[in-house]
Amino acid sequence: MSTVYLKPLYHRGKAQIAIQYGYDQDFINHLKQLSIVKYSTTHRCFYCEFNTHNKTSLFEHLRLKKLYVDYSALIQKRSRKVVKKKSNKVAKQVLTTEMSLVYQQYLSYLRGKRLSYNTIKVYGGFVFNFLNYLDQKPLATVTNKDVRLFIENEIKNKHYAISSHRQLVSALKHLGDCFVEINFSEIETFRPKKSKHLPTVLSSEEIINILVHTKNLKHRTILTFLYASGLRIGELLSLTLSDIDINRKQVFISNGKGRKDRYVSLADYFLPLLRDYVVTYKPQHYFIEGPKNSKYSASSIRKFLARSCEAAGITKRVTPHTLRHSYATHMLENGVALRYIQELLGHSKPETTMIYTHVAQKNLMQVESPLDSLVKKITKNAKQEQNFLLSGNNDGI
Repeated sequence: MSTVYLKPLYHRGKAQIAIQYGYDQDFINHLKQLSIVKYSTTHRCFYCEFNTHNKTSLFEHLRLKKLYVDYSALIQKRSRKVVKKKSNKVAKQVLTTEMSLVYQQYLSYLRGKRLSYNTIKVYGGFVFNFLNYLDQKPLATVTNKDVRLFIENEIKNKHYAISSHRQLVSALKHLGDCFVEINFSEIETFRPKKSKHLPTVLSSEEIINILVHTKNLKHRTILTFLYASGLRIGELLSLTLSDIDINRKQVFISNGKGRKDRYVSLADYFLPLLRDYVVTYKPQHYFIEGPKNSKYSASSIRKFLARSCEAAGITKRVTPHTLRHSYATHMLENGVALRYIQELLGHSKPETTMIYTHVAQKNLMQVESPLDSLVKKITKNAKQEQNFLLSGNNDGI
């Protein structure tokens, strides 16, 4: 028995039922007997308006053709998101049926663009709030003013950082690309300029101090690895045992940020710690494993890093990414060429790596002051230079 699929669809500003079946002229002729059915060239499928009467009529009509009707997609629960009110009571936000369809199509659109899981999660959260804000307002009537007021409301109530503000605008821009009936012509004017804050960097002494105060072997291995190889936290958590080549002292980073593969080096002094960790914890698949051989949690790393920093007496705001910043800065201070650092970090653009030139201290501290150059010029020999003191009474100057 052939199967026909009924799926939710948002089209022409309304919730619709999409009818999906392989090309069959007999099926098409049978379907056209229903006056409620129309064809969408945009979505390349037959559809009808989403309501109980149409759903029942469509089901009964298709069953006359002895087709199996899969309508499971039509009875999915509405999209929900839990938010905390100031009273600490949990409230559930529920989208209307039509907005729920919009939301699901938006998520499918993002998946079709092959965005990462985390990006889809973040963008989806922003758009969920926007659709909830619109309530039952048709997308075709949404204006730039609606978008501006929503963004202003979100920034005011949730105190978003500049980076989150920019992500919010990107999420809404994708919504406008997904649904052409939305007028988001001014969306880019709502995007703030990117912040140019210098990254927080730890000194070599602070790095050692953190590691010394990290007593747990697994925790110390994680923090050492992040610093020694300049890894992003997501890259470390995705590492499998097969990605690590101890003999060649290198690690393969698969599908990193920007879908880039690269190799990073293993530090010689990290190898004994790595071997101790593997022998003690016996990981099966992921290099760092959580319960039941699952991926380890990023939040767990942030928590024990905070404890180690507190024990080490470090008051800077330190995150796992701070270790990566420190790795790059220390490499630059040790004379490694910027181009090599760019490759090791997996940066697509050299401009991204250039930021570390602003925080590297060693070369900056070696830049000679023009005063020192001047004094060296006017002094005749080493003895004169030694006797020349700005704090003294030199009649010649």
